[in-house]
Amino acid sequence: MKPIQIILHLNLRLTLAAVLLAGANLFAQDTTNVSAPSLFMTPDKTPPSPELLMWRKEFGATHEQRMQWWRAARFGMFIHWGVYSVPAGVWHGTNITSSGGEWIMNRGRIPVADYQAFTKQFNPTNFNAEQWVKIAKDAGMKYIVITAKHHDGFAMFHSQASAFNIYDATPWHRDPLAELAAACKQAGIKLGFYYSQAQDWNHSGGAAAGSKTGQLLIDKQNHWDAAQQGSMDDFIDKVDVPQIKELLSNYGPVAEFWFDTPVGMNAERAEKILPLLKLQPDTVVNNRLDSKKSTGDFQTPEQKIPPTGIPGKDWETCMTMNHTWGFRAYDHDWKSAETLVTNLVDIASKGGNYLLNVGPTSAGEIPEPSVERLQAVGAWMKINGEAIYDTTASPFAKQLPWGRCTKKVADDGTILCLHVFTGFWPKDGKLLVPGLRNKNTSAALLAGGKELQTSATAGGLVVAIPATAPDKISTTIVLKIKGALEIQQP
Repeated sequence: MKPIQIILHLNLRLTLAAVLLAGANLFAQDTTNVSAPSLFMTPDKTPPSPELLMWRKEFGATHEQRMQWWRAARFGMFIHWGVYSVPAGVWHGTNITSSGGEWIMNRGRIPVADYQAFTKQFNPTNFNAEQWVKIAKDAGMKYIVITAKHHDGFAMFHSQASAFNIYDATPWHRDPLAELAAACKQAGIKLGFYYSQAQDWNHSGGAAAGSKTGQLLIDKQNHWDAAQQGSMDDFIDKVDVPQIKELLSNYGPVAEFWFDTPVGMNAERAEKILPLLKLQPDTVVNNRLDSKKSTGDFQTPEQKIPPTGIPGKDWETCMTMNHTWGFRAYDHDWKSAETLVTNLVDIASKGGNYLLNVGPTSAGEIPEPSVERLQAVGAWMKINGEAIYDTTASPFAKQLPWGRCTKKVADDGTILCLHVFTGFWPKDGKLLVPGLRNKNTSAALLAGGKELQTSATAGGLVVAIPATAPDKISTTIVLKIKGALEIQQP
């Protein structure tokens, strides 16, 4: 038996010294699962956690293969939909604004029984899986991740593990995840699931985050209702494990699995869940399963774009169009289509993915302001999508003064996609690509293919561009470079 197997069979309860020795021995004996010794060390050189050792043993060897589609996709739709869409951010006449609409049970300290009563009003008869998938596809999105269960513990699928689900507890009696899976398959869109593995405010033993609004609690686990109290380990055994098995067994290929807020998720609890992921050997997983956020294939910055990306890591920025994830009736502060497009360009230029959220209503409709903005993004993507899909981060060390750059590798060189934001379009008709020393280049507008003249200067390559920007948001210029890329970095 190999050292890592000993670790797993002892439920990861070895001492820290033994864990480190096991990691070292594993690397010496079996190099098929890792590419370098650094895989057994964290970025700050602290000892690797048992969860991290287990993740790399079980999933490290397939990471690159599993991530190929994800890196090419670059753009996906997040869907936060649940019974919280019924109160829509309002409890007892008060607009709960301290967090998103999906947090209303926690922020409003709604008792379990009162919250469960919302299910009787949850009847999304206007839900149309094909329409939702079409909205995503027309926007240029390549995958969808939907909340199969959020922190309120309500399953948005027909679960045998708990009657607190959309099929059994509502008058609707349908399984939207099954319908979405069928629609995604038909449209060629990949489907993924969000699942709150730790926080669950409905089932006894589920974790709860601390209060931000000052209400009284009844225990150190941040519960506010006696019905929530119980063993977290029992909760994971009786709710999490069977429901995750259902999600990974009953809905066809699961492209992405998204855990969240790992309150109380120690090594032993993570160990109960990690092996389940083998039910879908091709799925990619985010980094929020365990409390140290040490496992998973990619990082998850939320509501922000890292200034320089996350070097050496895959990452996915998730972001709302307004201020809330789940539907909230009084949130009308929507980002513009221009902001959404420039965010997408910015993220792709830094090597990340953009998971853009919609929060459907209790009637089963994606709000019209979201649809309108996605249509505008889709119109831009129809022309410029090839400068986003299957690209890698900009090769330039500093942010370009007029926009962003994405890169593709060609058979005989490199393709640089220059994204010139309209507000920064050079008025003199000369676009300087700073530091670019390649002379054997060709340039053209991506829209229409009009060829552009280039000239080498001391400061870099200059591209002669039209007097006015062809696109009202961002214009793409394609530079084809033969041979090795030559950039004089500042």
